[in-house]
Amino acid sequence: MKIRQQALDAIVAHAVEDMPNECCGLLIGTQEIVEEVARARNALGSRTAFKVNPADHFAAIRRARAAGLEIVGAYHSHPNGPSGLSPTDRVRLTDQSMVHVIVSLAGGTRTVRAFQLVDGNLGPLELVPVP
Repeated sequence: MKIRQQALDAIVAHAVEDMPNECCGLLIGTQEIVEEVARARNALGSRTAFKVNPADHFAAIRRARAAGLEIVGAYHSHPNGPSGLSPTDRVRLTDQSMVHVIVSLAGGTRTVRAFQLVDGNLGPLELVPVP
């Protein structure tokens, strides 16, 4: 999936700013490209879990619709964990139409990976940054 470099940079910046807690947000675009991201507040305020604030979720939906786009996925960070899917992530990711991006900041790194459910299996999805 393509992602605007500005959107990718915004995801990483959000993860860094929300340290030591997990950040979260939504991906806005089409099935071919993530055009922008909508930051959301982590309603759990946790270092190891996240829940998108419902008001932020609805604001992102309105923003996407106003731009003629849609919510195509979500993102969150693992401040001290790997960029892979946690057991909780695996249970929560059930919508095949959605992409999920995870940013790991463990050990001072900034690793970004994407995943998608295909035919009942969660697998990696290549993110291709574009201008």
